Amino acid sequence: MKIIRCDRELETPHIDRTLRDWGHELILMPENINEDELCTAMAECELLLMCYTSITSRVIASAPRLRGIVKYGVGIDAIDIPAAHERGIAVVNIPTYAEETVAEGAFAMLIALAKKLMPLQKALLADGWAWPTSRWLGYDIAGKTVGIVGCGKIGSSMARMVGAGFRARVVGYDPNKSSIEMQTIGIEAFDDLHAMLAICDFVSLHVALSDSTRHLIGAEELAAMKPTAILINTARGALVDENALLHALQEGRIAGAGLDVFSQEPLNRKSHPLKALYSMDNVVLMPHLTFYTHEAMDRLEAETLERCKEIIEGRPVTIRSADPRLQGGPV
Repeated sequence: MKIIRCDRELETPHIDRTLRDWGHELILMPENINEDELCTAMAECELLLMCYTSITSRVIASAPRLRGIVKYGVGIDAIDIPAAHERGIAVVNIPTYAEETVAEGAFAMLIALAKKLMPLQKALLADGWAWPTSRWLGYDIAGKTVGIVGCGKIGSSMARMVGAGFRARVVGYDPNKSSIEMQTIGIEAFDDLHAMLAICDFVSLHVALSDSTRHLIGAEELAAMKPTAILINTARGALVDENALLHALQEGRIAGAGLDVFSQEPLNRKSHPLKALYSMDNVVLMPHLTFYTHEAMDRLEAETLERCKEIIEGRPVTIRSADPRLQGGPV
């Protein structure tokens, strides 16, 4: 079988070695491949693995032999799933490999911002020391209110860390969960996003990107937040109106942000619309790597190979995600 894995910059040596050991032809494509090049490469492809690369209806149409698309990760917004399903092509993701891992990453950014770790480190490296003046005053997490937007598995893990772990009040907004469900995981449910944002000291986003959640946090939502509040986003960049966020940070209308994801990736210092973020001491930037640990990658590679084997052998593909967009495909 001819197999293409896009986004070769994300190293998956166990996947690559195993697929070749199974006797398949594996071709690795770079993250920045354009649509024309990918369409040409897909002519004989039977199985496609991708993480970030956009898989459009045109890419799918260019692959008459394609049997399955495996997203080795969680988010599926870059795949034209209806176009694949119309062709009888299975689409599957790996939704559970990094639940704790990403929550830990979100919490790491939260605590770094609360304690001003990044500017303190910069000052220490530049000056050798920093004295306890008012500019370095941080915040406790205990006793504060942390809002979780999206209370699924990652959001639930984040809630446990800040609630049981750091004695914060945990509130949450998730139209897909009942207040009883949220109460069982230690989250006080809010039906009104704006009302929740208004009381939060920290807000962490853990929502899948879809048409209904794009720019879920926009200018109005940012205006509802406290000027002392901090926003954390480890889910998808487009959940936030990033231009509105940039202005809110520049004008001091919120206190800070921890960002691992961006609508346009990769971030860069020269031409990116968010390049001003690099110079802000109240912003922690990550290069979409909160998922990237030894343990999470072991889980990701193992489960990706399980899904590949099902497609290769023509067996029903196991879909562990509850995302309705993945339902209704071939079985």
